[in-house]
Amino acid sequence: MTDVAAKKVKEPKVRLGANYWKLWTSSVVSNLGDGVAMIAYPWLASAITRNAVLIALIAVVQRLPWLLFTLPAGVITDRVDRRKLMISMNALRTVVTVVVAIVVFGQSSTLPAPDEISGSLDVATNWFLYGTLLIAALVFGMAEVLYDNAAQTILPAIVEPEGLERANGNLWGAEMVMNSFVGPPLGSVLVGIAFALPFLFDAGSFAISAALLLLVAGTFRVDRDEEELKAKVDWWGEIKEGVTWLWRNPLLRSMAIILGFLNALASVVFATFVLFAQEILGVSALEFAFLMAAGAVGGVLGSVLAPRISKAIGSGTSLYTTFVAMAVTTAIIGLTSNWIVAFVAFAISAFFGVLWNVITVSLRQTIIPDNLLGRVNSVYRFFGWGMMPIGLAIGGLLVSGVELAGGSRELALRLPWFIAAAAYVLLFIYAAPRLTTAKIEDARAAGIAAKAAEDADSTRDTGEFEVGHEAIAEAGLPGAVPPEFDGEDGRR
Repeated sequence: MTDVAAKKVKEPKVRLGANYWKLWTSSVVSNLGDGVAMIAYPWLASAITRNAVLIALIAVVQRLPWLLFTLPAGVITDRVDRRKLMISMNALRTVVTVVVAIVVFGQSSTLPAPDEISGSLDVATNWFLYGTLLIAALVFGMAEVLYDNAAQTILPAIVEPEGLERANGNLWGAEMVMNSFVGPPLGSVLVGIAFALPFLFDAGSFAISAALLLLVAGTFRVDRDEEELKAKVDWWGEIKEGVTWLWRNPLLRSMAIILGFLNALASVVFATFVLFAQEILGVSALEFAFLMAAGAVGGVLGSVLAPRISKAIGSGTSLYTTFVAMAVTTAIIGLTSNWIVAFVAFAISAFFGVLWNVITVSLRQTIIPDNLLGRVNSVYRFFGWGMMPIGLAIGGLLVSGVELAGGSRELALRLPWFIAAAAYVLLFIYAAPRLTTAKIEDARAAGIAAKAAEDADSTRDTGEFEVGHEAIAEAGLPGAVPPEFDGEDGRR
């Protein structure tokens, strides 16, 4: 066959398989609950307190485990069945969410009506309910670290490397629809009926998602010697192995650092976003839901077009255009007082956020060895998500600091957006020479070749593939909702 004829031959489409669609369905149900919670939690927080630092602190506590618990979570992920770990964490979150719903119902008489919450509302902090949210946020954060790490590391054991971008794109598309388009309006309706109702709905979504994961066939545990698994865990030694592997890979090291700053900047502006939306954009609960749904508009397009854009302009160019888009849209949101303008800006930023996620997550899943995937992934996300509580704390303190210094409330709520926009420009200058298409595609090709050689060795040694590769070509995991980069979903 000539070279010209070879180019005309269309590459066969990689089959995703039954297990993939079971996990896809689990993700859809889970993210519908997330979309409802996306409205319920911030609206409840703004009914409990109007203090910017206290509202930001709830998000800080939920994200703090990403800074403190991510590295040990990677060791755990590499030593247990990843599917069973995901099921356990969803079961735990079901219980916690039911408790939150019961407490909210018991305190409902002390809360203002959802449609009474606006920029002019002045309420005394309900410390009992606020403390309940803080404790729940911490438990959710711990469970989220384990669930998300297991979810990302299970995918290469189910989908072939050539199908990872499509598998991730499909999941992020469905996630965006449920998490940002269907869930938030439903959440606003449920909040309007009763503050406790959306939390009960969210608990149900966790329970159903866990049940669906039980239907996924196969064992998803790294192939390690029984003696090694029974031996006392060398926590530091195993963490060090993951840290060393990541740090010696210049491409992933740069991506991890850049991701950390991306998420920190997003966290700075979203620390007090519910106050910004109510007081600057003047939104009601339903309008807030539509504003949150903006992510679905851009995110679905991003999930569908990401592989095509990556091939058309190069993966490197695709990544660093994210910074330009974030700088422009962040500045626009900071300047506007119109929620529809903010909606359009959010949709654009969501498009580029999903583009970043599809490319970088698929790359990691391709090039990191399976026996190290949990630990290396946890180190990567230690940098990437560990910066989020820091950014959230800075955002809350910045708003309060401007007010204490004599600045107006409006200036205090707008200023974080301007600072973040300027920082995105600086981040672009740092990232552009480090995230080139040539570096990314060379790393991807090397990773595919290494895994192919590993599978060939396994076949020669045992006459069959490992269980992880056998179940394979069949599942997936959730993606990420802007403004968070490289995550599983908007809240979980």
